Amino acid sequence: MTQFVEPTETDIKEQELYKEMGLTDAEYDKVVSILGRQPNYTEIGIFSVMWSEHCSYKHSKPFLGQFPTSGEQVLMGPGEGAGVVDIGDNQAVVFKVESHNHPSAVEPYQGAATGVGGIVRDIVSMGAQPIGLLNSLRFGELTNRNNRRLLRGVVSGIGGYGNSIGIPTVSGEVEFDPFYDTNPLVNAMCVGLIDHDKIQKGTAKGVGNKVVYVGLKTGRDGIHGASFASEELSEDSEAKRPSVQIGDPFTGRKLMEATLKAIDMPELVGIQDMGAAGLTSSSSEMAAKGDSGITLYLDKVPTREDGISPYEMMLSETQERMLLVVEDGSENKFLDLFDDMELDSAVIGEVTDNDRLLLYYEEDLYADIPVQPLSEEAPVYILEGQEPKEDAERGDYSNEDLDAVFKSLISHPTMASKDFIFEQYDNQVGANTIQKSGFGPGIVRVEGTNKAISMTIDGKSRYVYADPYNGGKEVVAQAFRNIIATGATPLGMTDCLNYGSPEKPEIYNQLDESTKGMAEACRALQTPVVSGNVSLYNETKTASILPTPVIGMVGLIEDIEFLKSDKLSEGDSVYLVGDLKKQFQGSQIEKLIDGEIRKTVREIDLELEYKRGILLKDMFVSGDIHKIAPLGRGGLIVKLAQLANHYNLGMDIDIDVRGDLLFSESASNYVVVAPGGLNIEGAAEIGKISGNAFKVSAQNFNVDYDLEEINAALKGAIPECMSSVD
Repeated sequence: MTQFVEPTETDIKEQELYKEMGLTDAEYDKVVSILGRQPNYTEIGIFSVMWSEHCSYKHSKPFLGQFPTSGEQVLMGPGEGAGVVDIGDNQAVVFKVESHNHPSAVEPYQGAATGVGGIVRDIVSMGAQPIGLLNSLRFGELTNRNNRRLLRGVVSGIGGYGNSIGIPTVSGEVEFDPFYDTNPLVNAMCVGLIDHDKIQKGTAKGVGNKVVYVGLKTGRDGIHGASFASEELSEDSEAKRPSVQIGDPFTGRKLMEATLKAIDMPELVGIQDMGAAGLTSSSSEMAAKGDSGITLYLDKVPTREDGISPYEMMLSETQERMLLVVEDGSENKFLDLFDDMELDSAVIGEVTDNDRLLLYYEEDLYADIPVQPLSEEAPVYILEGQEPKEDAERGDYSNEDLDAVFKSLISHPTMASKDFIFEQYDNQVGANTIQKSGFGPGIVRVEGTNKAISMTIDGKSRYVYADPYNGGKEVVAQAFRNIIATGATPLGMTDCLNYGSPEKPEIYNQLDESTKGMAEACRALQTPVVSGNVSLYNETKTASILPTPVIGMVGLIEDIEFLKSDKLSEGDSVYLVGDLKKQFQGSQIEKLIDGEIRKTVREIDLELEYKRGILLKDMFVSGDIHKIAPLGRGGLIVKLAQLANHYNLGMDIDIDVRGDLLFSESASNYVVVAPGGLNIEGAAEIGKISGNAFKVSAQNFNVDYDLEEINAALKGAIPECMSSVD
């Protein structure tokens, strides 16, 4: 091995090299206290990634404890690779969402592709067969050439990996807003199915049991990736392109199949994906969970090139790798399996009872670290938030040119059809997709049964910015509405908390208040949090993203019979269920006309939300309702246009409200299509499915367009932007 001349312990201290790795003076001092001496170069590198925000949640951990994590259906909550929720008949659904924001900003194709690969491995490492992928994306406006470049790269990366590995991408959501210029958000979610008796844990225990490495050979890609994801983007980010990992979906598929076979072998003790912080996090976390120690012999690690140092091996985030602990004496069975699957593998260590992570290379000791402090004693910071000054509310847009507003909104990429994006994803592979990307959640049949899993992902960042506490409630409520609109009973949720720097008082307040609201909504809507991820420091020197908590939620459809045909037809009645209030803060009409987000209180009644949602769901399943469509961005009139476009059916709507309220984005409201006579509290008939025109009348406002014009505006918005030339 070509020796890299590492800085000495004295160099690290005197030159403050730990700061370049993301550690503060106080954190360095804590490392010295834990070790009882100054750390060497490999050791300080290991602490820096394990104590990064991405791995330790040191600013967000105080808020995560608010979330309800248990429930009647919850089999496994946060703490493992993904959450597990019971669906009956000895089966369960496994799901999680993760961010890959910083890598996607620097290298959009690989950043997105490896985000998909990483979340798939999280699900597979639990022992589950993936059945669906989802994604939540945020970009700046497509009038900017760089944002178009980022969108192309991210969408190609998601499709390139997901399509190749053979998992359908069944749902997603995309928003475009100037707050995400140069800071795209790429959140990937995966859902899998598993039998109860196959659920795995990432645990290392049993003295003498062997540690087995499998997957791609370790290279230098992704070194300090976890630290990179825990700092703001800057002019230097482009220079950190080596921090972005390279995905290999074909090896990923082989690794997925081999892992699922390995899980059937009784000698398997524990398994974990080598994700963020690579071999460091997987080995130390498995040892900590097993109350054990681990000794690794790094000269046994398969490497892509000569001269990779122990420091680089431990911090590399090379993709498509798993770490297993297997019973002593059984290791050759696993090596033979992986060899048959044409995967590199090796025995690289063993479990001990000394509670230490010991790293050897050619008999030299490179690291000696107590496991529990490394994994469990990262510093936790409780900072002081600052509430923003409340703005004056604007509750009236009736004097605006509302026809022009309508045309602008349905021609904006946020409200427009996402077919340009979703058509690049394979959403039918596996042949169990019932409802695919395009309008509402994905629905995937549980093979061999009449059950199906409904899955959605959603975020409402402008609401959270306007009112963090109530906006946090609305993010959860919107995912709940999406799930019940498919006739499914919500089972649980996963979250990805995307924010700017928590060290800024106003952003810390956003994180504090929004998670408080989310936790309250989780309880009221009976959707416990079973997994999640935090992504902070999504900002540059000049701007931060909007606070963007994203919710992934799954629900169970007991019998898919009622979904076997689309029931919308000419003559059906259209109802508004709810109340269009003067709630414009965070809305799209506010963005279009005022170009700002007013910080004022948004109203939401969680008791009403749950009662109304469950009632509508039950009526949909029983056949009394033909379609449920929760209102969202753009309000009632945009939702009506999207429905007309999706089903290619005309609408004739007459509603006696002030015209601008058609653009209100108040909570708990739905468009419902039924055969007629919908007699429930809060429901008002507003029109019919009729003809080939889109007609909407309100007080002092009406629109009358051919359906073809509506379709052209919605379907053409993104392709037109993407073909534009600056």
